[in-house]
Amino acid sequence: MSLLFVALGGAVGAVLRYAISLIPVKTGFPFLTLITNVVGAIAIGFIAGLVSGKENTSPNAILFWKTGVCGGFTTFSTFSLEAITLFENKMCFLGGAYIVLSVAFCLLGIICGKKLAALTI
Repeated sequence: MSLLFVALGGAVGAVLRYAISLIPVKTGFPFLTLITNVVGAIAIGFIAGLVSGKENTSPNAILFWKTGVCGGFTTFSTFSLEAITLFENKMCFLGGAYIVLSVAFCLLGIICGKKLAALTI
């Protein structure tokens, strides 16, 4: 049964991710992937903060949201490919900036998500 919750959440996350990729942005910097990963980090931080220390939270709901939706939505493999592509195209500064910004903003996103969750409790 848990696999079904992960699969359903993954489908939702993947569709959301694809919808974002349809936004027409023309630039050499992968802004949409960066934004997706930051939003995903905020979301997973929020969910983690919301369910932290609560025994009555359904394990299937957690699987649906964290593993399914957030896992299907975020794009770390795409991030990695885009970073390598920037380096391969001799855009080393952009590649380095992309890596640093992605990691820093996603870590901040986790913190923000947890703080938002604490405000709703």
